Amino acid sequence: MSELKVRTRTTGALAVLPSGGLPVVTTPTGGSIDVVTGASAPGFNPLDLLYASLAACMVLSARIAATRMGIAASLGEVRAEVTGEKADGDVSRIGKFTITLDISGDLDEATRQRIVADAETICTVSNTLRATPELHTTLAG
Repeated sequence: MSELKVRTRTTGALAVLPSGGLPVVTTPTGGSIDVVTGASAPGFNPLDLLYASLAACMVLSARIAATRMGIAASLGEVRAEVTGEKADGDVSRIGKFTITLDISGDLDEATRQRIVADAETICTVSNTLRATPELHTTLAG
């Protein structure tokens, strides 16, 4: 079994909404993305970013799982499609996420299923969404 080294990095995001403009989100590591608000506007809206985080985490976790299993060389392309359904009730939130993984490569069905199961265990984003994390909002100043 291959050992993975865990490297830590500063995490987080800063969203800035300029007067009369659209939000820009940056990360401490230099990432930047413009956020759209119109239903037909091209680009990421806040909900797209949530789905994107889950999809990206799942494909990376699948690769980690294959590496841990010693079969990374046999792993082909990994795709994760994430969709969601709004929850019933007054609170605006997603009540159900659906993740579909498509794993190619020289792998049998049992191995693909194990990669999916392991990826679900490894993925920080899916683990966070399964739990109820605490949220603390404060006013700067």
